[in-house]
Amino acid sequence: MNMREIVRSLIVRLITLEARAVLKKHRPSVMVVTGSVGKTSTKDAVYAALKNHTFVRKSEKSYNSDIGVPLTILGVPNGWSSIAQWTKNLVDGLLLIVLPAPYPRWLVVEVGADRPGDISRALSWLTPSVVVATRIPEVPVHVEFYASPEDVAREELFPLSRLLPGSVAVVNEDEETTRTTPLPEGVRRMSYGFSKDAEVRASHYRVLSKNGLPDGISFSVHHGSERTHVTLRGVVGHAHVYAMLGGMAGALAAGAPFSDMERVQEAHDPSPGRLRIIEGIRASVLLDDSYNASPAATEEALKTLKDSPARGRHIAVLGDMLELGSFSADEHKKVGEIVPRYADMLVAVGVRARRIAERAGESGMREENIRVFENALEAANWLRDSLGDGDVVLVKGSQSMRMERVVHALMAHPEEAPTLLARQDAEWLAR
Repeated sequence: MNMREIVRSLIVRLITLEARAVLKKHRPSVMVVTGSVGKTSTKDAVYAALKNHTFVRKSEKSYNSDIGVPLTILGVPNGWSSIAQWTKNLVDGLLLIVLPAPYPRWLVVEVGADRPGDISRALSWLTPSVVVATRIPEVPVHVEFYASPEDVAREELFPLSRLLPGSVAVVNEDEETTRTTPLPEGVRRMSYGFSKDAEVRASHYRVLSKNGLPDGISFSVHHGSERTHVTLRGVVGHAHVYAMLGGMAGALAAGAPFSDMERVQEAHDPSPGRLRIIEGIRASVLLDDSYNASPAATEEALKTLKDSPARGRHIAVLGDMLELGSFSADEHKKVGEIVPRYADMLVAVGVRARRIAERAGESGMREENIRVFENALEAANWLRDSLGDGDVVLVKGSQSMRMERVVHALMAHPEEAPTLLARQDAEWLAR
């Protein structure tokens, strides 16, 4: 273990001790959001649905690790490599323990797994009152570090096993893994999705358009005999519907009335890099899905591209999908096979994405409509000279591919990048 790892381990231990003391003193209810796809958007939707009902705090950004959970409990920022910031965090945590102070009634905590044991370690000292389980696809992200996809699913769904009698499990009814996972005795099950069996159900989904280009989405939400209509501008895709449904179901499980759900769309602020609509150069539209990528999420994004109105071409800019281990080659080929159904042009970025391009050509996409580049900046330079009026461009890839650089290069208003794009803080920009 090097010095950096030793310091990190010490910091995690100290802030975890403080977080446990804060929980013991203030006794908030805890909601955990878990799953392989859509956790951050769902967590944000839960917060939007609850914040007018009670005093609530959520995990910041996508801080879902052994550091992220205690940071949320203490209400302090990530110190990254700043010893001064970590020292301040520890002092603030200590003051929260020893001094009287108002504290949230609900904490909404996102948890995620990069390696085996990540979630079980992060939650070994935490007992949730509600767990919201999002989508877990057949081949989830991070499977490279597990023995099998089933092991990833078990890790992601571990929080359900921490529920006590009287607590609530909120699960995606449209996903077989979450729908069929057994729950501890005495735990109430609440479901959400498009299925007629879902307790919180969506219907009448459609993509909204403006001047022949995508502008947002709308859908209805049903809960028993109650119903509300949701309109979200600036985003596209079923992923946002699931996030809203999971957020509403989580808020209902926490005691919020359904009448409060009408306010969710007003408060919902979608996270950067999750199928956000951004104005592009030369009257194009960018569908920015650059935060991360997995096979299931990439397929869903391609369907969203096809469903989006366009005056010009549907262009898919796809980077490598990482951390797939032995599944990598086949999963990239599977994406390539479906690309011609959903896109007029493919721009592949990275070594692994070459397999997407190869299979797309084999599956009927014309050679002149396929371009392959080594990195995001090369792709961005070519696209800058190639976009035309009314083109709709999907940008997606794993985090390390830095596909947000493509979006930045193609934005009509690049000065808005700090607020619209993923990975714009100093730590990331320096890499």
